Amino acid sequence: MPHAEERTHRLVPGPAGRIHVVEQGRGPLVLLLHGFPESWYSWRRALPALAAAGHRAVAIDVRGYGRSSKPADVSAYRMLDLVEDNVAVVRALGEESAVVVGHDWGAQIAAHSALLKPDVFRAVAMLSVPYTPPGGPKPSDVFARMGGDDEFYVAYFQEPGRAEAEIEPDVRGWLAGIYAALSADTMPESGAPDPHFVARGGTMRDRFPSDRRPAWLTDDELDFYAGEFERTGMAGPLNRYRNMDRDWSDFAAFAGAPITQPSLFIGGARDASTTWLADAIAAYPTTLPGLVASRILDAGHWLQQERPDDVHRLLTDWLASLPG
Repeated sequence: MPHAEERTHRLVPGPAGRIHVVEQGRGPLVLLLHGFPESWYSWRRALPALAAAGHRAVAIDVRGYGRSSKPADVSAYRMLDLVEDNVAVVRALGEESAVVVGHDWGAQIAAHSALLKPDVFRAVAMLSVPYTPPGGPKPSDVFARMGGDDEFYVAYFQEPGRAEAEIEPDVRGWLAGIYAALSADTMPESGAPDPHFVARGGTMRDRFPSDRRPAWLTDDELDFYAGEFERTGMAGPLNRYRNMDRDWSDFAAFAGAPITQPSLFIGGARDASTTWLADAIAAYPTTLPGLVASRILDAGHWLQQERPDDVHRLLTDWLASLPG
């Protein structure tokens, strides 16, 4: 296979310190952004697949994760700063532009990077979380109204230290639970309490499956993820959620703005991120006028790990279609 050399790890300078970069292959740069609660490692299968297709595949630990820097200030995790991190990676790698691909929070970071820096990010692919233009009601107001007697998980995450106190005493068990809760083969049965909501006075893990493991997740892979968060703690990753109102204010000038670069969306048929935001997908002719393809796979939330071969095929086909 061409360009199938071993992946390399390095630290590059960013606006808030260092950014951990994992790279494989040569050719046009493809920047891969993970979501919560993951790391560059969620792209472990995509890196060689993209490299073999002739691309310079680069996955990073997003600010606050893994071996990237972890500022103490909650406001350091606003979207504007994460966009600047991505620009810094492109520049540090000696490139002028890149295709950006993201999953979960990474999909939103990728979309906002393309929106804010169209000169740097020439195309964007989003996995699991559809593009919704900035604007609308303040996020905290929306989340406060969700759930009825229960509390939506994003609202649960808002108070610093609260979710950390649930997760950090047993990181491995909590990660195993959330991965199972949102995977198509292990998620709770229809009619069971929704793991995206927390009973008043309860915890998220109360609604996670505890008797099953997703087929895509081995013990060694779970150990890797757990080791990363056991070393760093959960505050940095959770601080992304604590900036949603700041992002709403920061991007007020972009309210309703479309992303015009070539784009791709891949969703999971059993992923709440896809089903709850069906209206956003329906609006793509307006919000993503450069959309090349929108595909829904028979999967849950962890798309590139549940259905790696299909995701890699869709990504490489889309990348091959882009202007040089």
